Amino acid sequence: MGSSDQSSDNVVQELQNGPKNQPKPAIIQEMDITSSLEDLQTDEQRQVLDTVAQVRKCGLESILSLPQLVVCGDQSAGKSSVLEALTEIPFPRSDNLCTRFATEIVLRRANSNSLTIKIIPDSKRPANEQTPFKAFKESITNFDELPRIMKAATNIMDIGAGNSGPQIKAFARDVLSIEIEGPTRPQLTLVDIPGLIQTSTKGITKADVELVAEITDQYIKQSRTICLAVVSAAGDPANQSILTKVREVDSDGDRTLGIITKPDTLPSGSESEAAYIELARNHDIFFKLGWHVLKNRKFEERDFDLVERNVAEATYFRTSNFKVLPEHCVGVDTLRIRLSKLLFEHVKQELPKLRSDLEEALTAASKQLDVMGKSRTTSAECKAYLTQLSLEYYELCKAAVDGHYEGDYFNSEGDNSFSLASVATIRRLRAVIQYANTSFSDNMRINGHKYQINASAVCDPNDDDPSFRPPITQIQGSSSDRNPVSPTKMDKQEALKWVRQVLIRTRGRELVGNFNPLLIGELFWEQCSKWNRLAVRHLDLVDALCNKFLANLLQDKCPKDIVSRLTASLVQDVLKARKDEALQELGRIVEDTRSYPINYNHYYTDTLFKRRQERNKASLASCIKKATTHNVLAGCSSNEHTTMSVNVDKTVDAYSKGNDPNMENVSCEEALDCLYAIYKVSQKTFVANVTTQVVERHMIRGLEKIFSPVTVNSLTDSEVKAIASEPASANRQRQFLEDRIAKLKDGQSIFRSVMGSASM
Repeated sequence: MGSSDQSSDNVVQELQNGPKNQPKPAIIQEMDITSSLEDLQTDEQRQVLDTVAQVRKCGLESILSLPQLVVCGDQSAGKSSVLEALTEIPFPRSDNLCTRFATEIVLRRANSNSLTIKIIPDSKRPANEQTPFKAFKESITNFDELPRIMKAATNIMDIGAGNSGPQIKAFARDVLSIEIEGPTRPQLTLVDIPGLIQTSTKGITKADVELVAEITDQYIKQSRTICLAVVSAAGDPANQSILTKVREVDSDGDRTLGIITKPDTLPSGSESEAAYIELARNHDIFFKLGWHVLKNRKFEERDFDLVERNVAEATYFRTSNFKVLPEHCVGVDTLRIRLSKLLFEHVKQELPKLRSDLEEALTAASKQLDVMGKSRTTSAECKAYLTQLSLEYYELCKAAVDGHYEGDYFNSEGDNSFSLASVATIRRLRAVIQYANTSFSDNMRINGHKYQINASAVCDPNDDDPSFRPPITQIQGSSSDRNPVSPTKMDKQEALKWVRQVLIRTRGRELVGNFNPLLIGELFWEQCSKWNRLAVRHLDLVDALCNKFLANLLQDKCPKDIVSRLTASLVQDVLKARKDEALQELGRIVEDTRSYPINYNHYYTDTLFKRRQERNKASLASCIKKATTHNVLAGCSSNEHTTMSVNVDKTVDAYSKGNDPNMENVSCEEALDCLYAIYKVSQKTFVANVTTQVVERHMIRGLEKIFSPVTVNSLTDSEVKAIASEPASANRQRQFLEDRIAKLKDGQSIFRSVMGSASM
């Protein structure tokens, strides 16, 4: 910006007093328009475009993508001449001058003619540099003053040679806005942007080339922009990069109209002229909106007014080889008609979506402002804010813990999937904890034991099959996301060998054929050695779920700076303390499992009886099979027809002699039955204790009390201010949101009044 402040002061002074030594023009160019411009829109078209114009007047162009026409092309392709012909505004012209910044032409209907010029500063400029830009605003009633005011505007942007210094830069991101009002003006917005540059040259740096490309992309990539892609007939279309640009953002050509300029530079009857005629017929590069041909002023015609320009153009298209083109594809008058129709249809199609975008933007801005709450400077204001925030937290947290999922908070995401990566799922905390507990129970039953003994009697037919449940998705970073170690598989003989080794180590004074009662304890301790590890993993998962739930809740209900301070000062420490208490409680429960098993549950004896009965059934079935004979029926030639007879005495004899004479084997078999029965009972008890006495008691119950009105009331004034005081940036953000909401509400009112009374 170097000398921008000084130069801007000079410019403002010049605008007030008028330029020095400037003679008074002999003829005043009134801001009248030809009848052709009045024909640009019908009453129905004006009604539709009035809606967009009013929305734009609310200042919503910075918030929403609004329908507009953008004149784009390569450098010196004739874009500004196209814009001048369309709008009938006599822009200052120079044969070696190109567009250095985006120029936005806003045509509006009003009771009187006026022209207002202002500068919209680049949003990336520092706030102090934007001040002179925003202060620049000039209104005129005739076009004679237009060159002087545009020169003053370019000086403020530090483009071109100013009054007090040489050229500072070639191009700018700032936008020159020209608003023209009049009783017969159509509602229309057109934008002329700098022409694309192929390569850096003297006075044009590589950074300038990239800047112009960025400005072009910024405008043409907007889905509601109609691109008027200007191609100069003075060059090969294959070398004009604008065609590549528009096809990148509009591959189907739905919103691009090609415009060919300078056709009179082509030698009559030449191959190049024929090629451009084919291009204009849409035979070469296809756009759904087609092509149009305009004749710009030649250097010799630079003093032609608009009427003379239009006459020269009409004469050329009547007499040149371009006369083979349809009349609606040549000349500025027919271009206005084409633009009026396609712009009307485009805007009419986009209005419902534009209204929807406006409603979404209004909802988002209102939500952000609600999250910020009221302004907070004093400790009383901070405490009031935290009290209200804690009340919302308490109600939502308690509802989530209790499984009451009424209200928008639990149903606003529209995500019906169940995944711990989903915010909507985490909000339903009780459902998530229930699922996690169920998965823990399944994991304990499938992977909790050290040895998986593959014997028919070991399998309990009453076990639930967990395969119908999808595997729980883990919280990233929790220790529960490691795959559990599967049990070591054993057949029955290996299992009896393991039991025999422990039996030998634990022998006391018991008779041979019996076993020391302490044997069951040692077998049980080894079989349940993985319980503590699996339970700790489950607590890690529950802790991660609680942290994620509270983080999402606070992020939804208060600003980011409050979330970090509130988490650090209250939530984080309490959650850590609750987890520590849960781990201590788990330690006590695990310690109980390391004592000799105690049981008063009849399920133990029931299981023991069932195992013995299953073993007896298997033995009896084997004896019956051995005592069964099959005889072919007499007189039957087929071996398939037989009679079966069972020798009962043989069966009873075999069954009575089936007892294993090895008393140690009998002891091992009985011990294995006892282990299985006590393990089943103790495992169910352990899972119940972990989920109720540890998870529920220490980690879930009372979660809503971490940040409640009672908690806020106990905080000191300094603690309250440390948590809830607003930084200076928050006040600026609040003003920004309030201004944004006001503009969006104005736009909302416009849509309701227009679209509510007219069918579009």
